[in-house]
Amino acid sequence: MVQFRFSKRLRLLTPRDFDRVMRVRASAADALLRMYGAANDLNHPRLGLVVSRRVGGAVTRNAWKRALREAFRLTLRELPARDLVCIPHGDAPPELARLVESLKKLARRIEADLRRRSAE
Repeated sequence: MVQFRFSKRLRLLTPRDFDRVMRVRASAADALLRMYGAANDLNHPRLGLVVSRRVGGAVTRNAWKRALREAFRLTLRELPARDLVCIPHGDAPPELARLVESLKKLARRIEADLRRRSAE
């Protein structure tokens, strides 16, 4: 049976992990999200979430986090093996299908940017 849990191995857990991703400065954005990415030494992607009060109150922030985790879980096998930090824009989480497409599109753009940088 395939496990679809959002386990600790799939998360960025420490401030050092977040700082490393933000220092690389590989980013992409659309109307829903801003995403930062960095290489990792693992064979799977990891997700970090930054959901500030600008997005809304606690209920809205938690809804964003749940939606982003679910979108990540559903696209896990399609994402590159990178550390990704997502920062949502807007006041309400969108439909899951839009969020899934946004995650995939932004991750592809970051992957292309990181590959281009490593080739230089």
